[in-house]
Amino acid sequence: MAITKTNFINYTRCARYFSLEQVKKDRLEADISYDEYKKEEKAEQLAEILGGMYEIGEDEEEIDLIDKKNIQLEAMMPYYNEVEIQAGILVEKYFGGNTKYAYKTKDQECFDFNRHGLRYLCYIDVYNEMENGTNIIEVKATTNRKYVDLKANYPKQDKYSIFAKIDNTYYLKEDIEGYDIESEMPLDKYYKQREKLFDRYGVGSYIYDLAVQRFIIEGEYKESNNLEAIKNTHYYLAVLNSSYIFDGTYIDGKAIYNKSADNEEIVVFFDMTKITEEFQKIILQDAIKLENNIKNSQIKECDLGKWCGYKKQNCCKFFGPICGKCIPKKNSSLNYIHNGFGFKNENGERIKGLELINKGYIDMLSIPEEWIVNPAHKIQRDCLSFSSEYIDKEKIAAGLKLLKYPIYHLDFETFPCPMPRFKGEWPYIQSPFEFSLHIEREPGVCDFDKDNYVFLNSDLSDQREEMIKKMIELMDPDQGTLFAQNVAFEKGRIKELASIFPKYKEPLMKLYERGFDLLWIINTKSDIYKDLGYDEERAKLFNYYNKNLSGSFSIKKTLPVFSDLSYDNLVVKNGTEAIVEYANYDKMSKEEFALKYEALRIYCKQDTWAMVLILDALRKLVK
Repeated sequence: MAITKTNFINYTRCARYFSLEQVKKDRLEADISYDEYKKEEKAEQLAEILGGMYEIGEDEEEIDLIDKKNIQLEAMMPYYNEVEIQAGILVEKYFGGNTKYAYKTKDQECFDFNRHGLRYLCYIDVYNEMENGTNIIEVKATTNRKYVDLKANYPKQDKYSIFAKIDNTYYLKEDIEGYDIESEMPLDKYYKQREKLFDRYGVGSYIYDLAVQRFIIEGEYKESNNLEAIKNTHYYLAVLNSSYIFDGTYIDGKAIYNKSADNEEIVVFFDMTKITEEFQKIILQDAIKLENNIKNSQIKECDLGKWCGYKKQNCCKFFGPICGKCIPKKNSSLNYIHNGFGFKNENGERIKGLELINKGYIDMLSIPEEWIVNPAHKIQRDCLSFSSEYIDKEKIAAGLKLLKYPIYHLDFETFPCPMPRFKGEWPYIQSPFEFSLHIEREPGVCDFDKDNYVFLNSDLSDQREEMIKKMIELMDPDQGTLFAQNVAFEKGRIKELASIFPKYKEPLMKLYERGFDLLWIINTKSDIYKDLGYDEERAKLFNYYNKNLSGSFSIKKTLPVFSDLSYDNLVVKNGTEAIVEYANYDKMSKEEFALKYEALRIYCKQDTWAMVLILDALRKLVK
């Protein structure tokens, strides 16, 4: 049996993952029906598990709930591949020697070794061979910020990173000869930040990947008795440089990522040789755990925890359909607002996150009433218990009075590309390709069609300046209110455009300063309400709550509470689908493009109309 790096990471999440994967694999390969499974010793349990892995769609087709397609990942894959290519180019530039890298995994350098009847196997993103040794480079389409931001300081002094950059490679400061760490921070604080690199479910997740590779590589070296190679192999992470600004150079339609004006490269390296070496004791223990999980395969439930990746990009594929299925979609114990610290029980012990689920506190009402001490939590519980709603009409009315007309209901659709595409952009900038604007000239006076304006890129070329001109033409920077739900996002895009196009900075920043958030009226913004004379406790408390919000003030939760407007009948139903359709512009036929282009217009238009309807509903609520 082959154990890839991905298998290693997943099979060591918990004691159950391997067994669940085998159930699904056997079902697919043998085409075993439910009836056949029922003849097995664990028939009832397996049937229940399989029932959670599949469902029947509207057209009677079978839908796989586990191995679902990630349509955004597929659309972005060319850009992720480009990160690896750029890393390979820069390895050749900075490391020298012979370098091997490729788009296709099968063309990459491979290492494997056998241990206890299992074949451990890994492919190397960038393999660099030099006269005096080998460099193993793992490429990740993240940025350097998560590592550089590991900082510490002396009281009331500037913070310093635990890493320092030399010639495009970051090193732990302890690895730089003569570096005086104590001139910047106490050593105990330095090592406290350093310890975070070993959290495989946090900052250290990608380093853990690299450490697993090291385990497999050294396994092959030991198997072939090549102990000298172990000493002469170094391990690096290659990540995108958040400080890199693209100069806009294109040759034959392809972006050329030269050094930036600030002498920055698109990809930087982190020397993780020492950290991955220290990781090996952990990896060996995890290998033993993996082998036990395979040998003593168990299908029964096990505790949930950070290893599940709940609400994260790396969430276990079995969590939603199987292991976390018991968590209600609405009003679970995890839906109490701002409750990262959990609850204190009668013994003063704090129980939080998935530990609440493990201990049987599944829904909001299962939390003992004496644990509920936060006023907001008490309101949530009462609204659920009595099917009531909480309204602070006075605060809502006070918030509404702060609005200046006309109100510019604005919503951007953006492309969060790992590789900067246009001049002045940087990795993962939220590059706008569409906006919708509904202009409400007086309270409640706004027409769905007549007062709506949509700008949508006609192709994948740079149309940001045309977008800016249209925004300034439609919105008077000197009057009115820039309005959005989560207005920080719209303001952020405007500020970025102002920095990239300085000749429009003055009007754009005037719009920026006029930003107001719909959530400040529904939820709250304590500073605003304290300025209006409310005491701190009331200023912090939300203005409206309904059990249907289920602890969230996202537009998907607030819209159904205040309106019957729905996205269900739209061709493009959400932001992910909008990104995918835009990314695939060049792959569409003329007829398909016309349909999808209009679908994008309709979707973005509905986003701003939703805000118009919610705001009007709030006015009527406090009349």
